[in-house]
Amino acid sequence: MDKLNRFFWFCSGAHIPTLEKYPSEQNKYTGIGATIFFTGLFAALSGGYAMYFVFKGDDLAVIFAIVFGFLWGAAIFNMDRYIVASINKSASTNKQILQATPRILLAIMIGMVISRPIELKIFDKEIKERLKVSYLNGQRAKIDTLNKAFEKKYQVEFGRLNQQKATRDSLEKGIKADRQKLNFEIFGNKTTETSGVMGYGPYAKRKEAEIAQRTAELDSLKANINKSESFVDKRKEFDGLFTEKLYTKKQLDSLSDIAGFADRNWALGQLKFNVDGTRDNNTAIAVTFIGLLFIFFECLPVFVKLMSARGPYDYAIADGDEVSIYHSKKDKDFHLEVADNIHETRVDSESSKKKEIIKGKAYRDLEKYDWDNEG
Repeated sequence: MDKLNRFFWFCSGAHIPTLEKYPSEQNKYTGIGATIFFTGLFAALSGGYAMYFVFKGDDLAVIFAIVFGFLWGAAIFNMDRYIVASINKSASTNKQILQATPRILLAIMIGMVISRPIELKIFDKEIKERLKVSYLNGQRAKIDTLNKAFEKKYQVEFGRLNQQKATRDSLEKGIKADRQKLNFEIFGNKTTETSGVMGYGPYAKRKEAEIAQRTAELDSLKANINKSESFVDKRKEFDGLFTEKLYTKKQLDSLSDIAGFADRNWALGQLKFNVDGTRDNNTAIAVTFIGLLFIFFECLPVFVKLMSARGPYDYAIADGDEVSIYHSKKDKDFHLEVADNIHETRVDSESSKKKEIIKGKAYRDLEKYDWDNEG
C-alpha cells in the first residue's frame, strides 16, 4: 500500500521527501495522483481504440494501437501532472484562478479528445445500425444516379422504346375490346355495334379478320420491343449497371464492422437525430453527458488543487523555494564578488608588470646614452 501511495504521489507531481513529513497532506495528493493516473489510462485506451480503427484490417493494427495508446496516454499523463504541479498555492486566490484558467481550457480540450473514442465504443451497436442505413441509402442513391445518367445517355432509344410500349398497350386494349364485340356478335348480344343475331355471320368474320391483322401487328411490335429491350440490357451490362446492386444484410454487417474512425465519428454525431431528421433528445443528452463526464474528470485534478486549502506541505514547498531562491541569489553575489576581486587582481598584476617593463626599458636606454657628446 505504501508503494501504491508513493506512486500516486509521484503522479500528482508532489515532492515526495517533503510530503512524507506531513501525513495530513498525503491523502489529498494520493487522490490527486490517482485522478491524474486514471485520466492518462483512459487517454491511452481511447487513443489506442481510435488508432485501431484507423488501421483496422491491417495485420499490425493491434501493435499500432498499443504503441500509439501508450504514447498518447503518457503524453496526457505528463501534461496533467505538469498542469497540477504548476499551480502555486502560495499565490492569492485570484492569481491561482488566473494561473489555472488556461490549464482548465486545455483540460477541457483534452477531455473532449479522449472522450470521443470511448463514446464510439459505448454506442457501438447504435453506430453500426446507423452506418448500415447510411450505406444502404448511399448505394440506392448511387444506383439511381447511374440509372438517370444511363437514361440521359440513351434518351433517343428510351423515347422510342416508351413509344413502342405505349402503342403496344393501345393495341392490346383495342384487341381486347374487339374480341368482346366479336363474342357479343356470335352469341347475339345486341349493342350499337352488333346485329343481335346469333351466329357466325359476315360481321363476325370481318371483325375476326381485323383482330387477326391487329394481332399480327402486335406480335411484330412485341418483337421490336424485345429487340430494343435486349439492346438496352446489353448497354446496361456494358456500362456496369447490372453489377451495382443493393447491399445484402451480410454485406452491410461486413461494411459496418470495417468502418473507419471518420465514418464512425460521423455516425455518432448522427445519433442525435432520428432517421427521419427529427432530433433524438434522449440520445443527444446521453452523448453530451458522457462527453461532459470525461471533461469534468479531466478538470478534476485542477479543481481539487484549487479548492484545497493551503496546507503545511504547501508552506514547506514555498519556504523551500524561497530558501533556494535566497541561496541562489547569495551564490550569485558570491560569484560576482569573486569575479570582481579576480578582475582587480588581474588588473593590478598586469599594471605592475607593465610598469616594470617600462622601467626596465628606461634603464637600458639610459645605459646606452652617450653622455660625453651631450650638448
